[in-house]
Order: sequence, then C-alpha cells, then structure tokens
Amino acid sequence: MPRGIDLTTVGFGEPVYLWLLIGPLVLLLLWGWQWFRRNADRRRSFTERVVPVKRRHPLVGGLGFWLCLILAISASIVALARPRARIAVVRKAGADIVILQDGSASMYVTDVKPDRWRRSIRFIRAFADALSWKGDRVALALFAHLAAPQIRLTKDPNALFFFLDHLGDHSPFRLEDNPTWDTNIEEGIGWGLKLVEKDEQLFGKTKNPKGFVVITDGQAWSGDVAIALREARVRQVPVNVVGVGTGIGGLIPEAPGPDGVRPPATIRAVLDRDSLRRIAAEGGGGYFELDREPDRDIAFRIIDSVRRRAKAVEAAKAEERYEDLYWPFLFAAGVLLCAGTALLGDKTELWWQAAAAAAVSLLFVNVLR
Repeated sequence: MPRGIDLTTVGFGEPVYLWLLIGPLVLLLLWGWQWFRRNADRRRSFTERVVPVKRRHPLVGGLGFWLCLILAISASIVALARPRARIAVVRKAGADIVILQDGSASMYVTDVKPDRWRRSIRFIRAFADALSWKGDRVALALFAHLAAPQIRLTKDPNALFFFLDHLGDHSPFRLEDNPTWDTNIEEGIGWGLKLVEKDEQLFGKTKNPKGFVVITDGQAWSGDVAIALREARVRQVPVNVVGVGTGIGGLIPEAPGPDGVRPPATIRAVLDRDSLRRIAAEGGGGYFELDREPDRDIAFRIIDSVRRRAKAVEAAKAEERYEDLYWPFLFAAGVLLCAGTALLGDKTELWWQAAAAAAVSLLFVNVLR
C-alpha cells in the first residue's frame, strides 16, 4: 500500500515538452492584460454612467473560460512531459510456514479422537484455512526416525489439500518397521531447514518471514535437538510446537505378527509437555496444545507470531519506486475545461467550445498512448 510521495524527487520523463509552456505563459500574460483593461472599463462605467437600475459587472466575465483553457493546456503539457516522483510502498510480506508432522508409532494412539494422527491432520486443515494465501507459502514434511519431505514450499492451497486428502487414516510409516518407533525431532527440523535452503537455491531468497510448526507428542524422542534448534535460530526461523495427545496417554498398538494376529499392546505413549515446552522456548517459538483451545485460534496465533517477528527483523519494509503522475494532470485539465465551459453564457459559443475542448482532450490522450 502507498505510504507517500516524496515531492522533492519529482522529475520528468520527457522534459523537452516543458518548453511548450512558453505558449500558455504568453497567453496568460495577454489574459492578464485583457483583464486589466476590462476592470478599467468596469470602474469607468460605474463612475461615468448613471442609470436608474442596479448594474452588475462580473469580475472575470467571459475571460473566465479563457483562463480555464490556458490552465488546462498548461496541465496537459505537464502531463505530456510525463512527471513522476518517488513513492514509498509498504509491501506486506507473506509467511513461509514449514509444517513438520510426527508420523511415529505413537501417533496411532487413540487418547484423542479419532487418533493422534487424524487429529493432527484435522489441525493442519484448520491451519491452511487460517492462512490468507496472499503471498503465504506452506511446506510439509513427515518424520519418525527419519524425515520424509512431502510438499515443497508452495503458494497453491490445492496442492496441500490434495495431499491431505490422500494421506490416509494413519501414518505412512508402518508399525512393522523399527524406525517408526522413534521420534527424531532433530531430523524433522533439519529437513525443514533443508526445504527452506532448497527453495532459496531454486527461486532465490524471499522477504517472507519463515517459521516451523512441529506437530508431535514428544514420545520417545531422540536426536540432538539442540543442534537443530541452534541452526534454526541462526537462520531466524522460530520453531513453534503443537502438542497432540493427553497426559494420561494410551497404548501404542503392536504390529500384526506373521500369522496376522496383533499381540497385546504394552507400550504407553503420553504427551511429553515439559520436553515440548523446552523445545519451543529454545527454538524461539511458542508451545500450543490441541483441544485446549480451538484449532483456528492456535493457527492464527502462530501465523501472527511469525509475521510480528518479520517486523522485528525488517522482513516487511517500505520499498521505494517511481510512479507516473501524468494522470492527475490530465484529470485537472479535464476539470478546468468543464469549469470553463460552464462559465460561457452564449449557447452557440458554448457548444463550439465544448466540441473544441473534446477534440483537444482526445488529441492529448492519443499522443500519450
């Protein structure tokens, strides 16, 4: 949105046309001489002639049209010279959000309905709905022991919703695979940074502030998270953590055996709030928990925190550019012609002058194209 025009930077793209202003200047001097003569006759009429009725002599009279015409021609010549000035424009940056979704075995637990995985996907949908998508971009990666990027940073909401529609009712990491039973948050954050880095390599750096949203229960997490958080702080990427699950927790279902029979569950997964709060604090973000407040409120708070951080690091700042100013002068010329035409008293003269003014206006518009 425009902040303001710096009048000290006004210049002209075609300054050679300004020499044409000599003509209107000469006409203005002639107009002043005619006005002086007319006022002299007006004063003499009041002093030398005595009539029984009250007389009225307009101060400008028929000269008003010619003054408006001279000024309109001057404004058109200035427009022809293409005036321009430097204008400050505030470009509001969007937000680049990387969603890191836990896909480990503990996401199969049903202590939240219908289970932690589907509850997380429902939150991601609400998060996507909360974005304006006007300059906003979202990426998605899943992680367990290893990370699996799913969507690079994209401004197309349909790509994200299409992927969410086809994720299925459970994590793509199978319970039969041992790596699924580990929550490597360091790997997830590391892959999030790689997604940002790859995007900058492909498309260049953007002014969008960046933020991570880690959705996890923190159960049996491994890896040196401090290393990943330190790198995120260096890159000025806050790490927000969204906890899913309950303090009571639930049992993680076992993988079916070779005979297809699922053994009894023995491992209980609980929400590790303390660890997740520490991760959020060290990552410069906030900790949120599903079902403690509406999903949209959580989403708006995260998005707002990322954008507020952008102001702190001057990610969204005023840019300066030059803007053409000839249209205001053309508009002023048209208004002056209309005002001058309204001052004419004779109808025949009025129509002729209106036709001439329209022809001159069309001529200047065609010249400026």
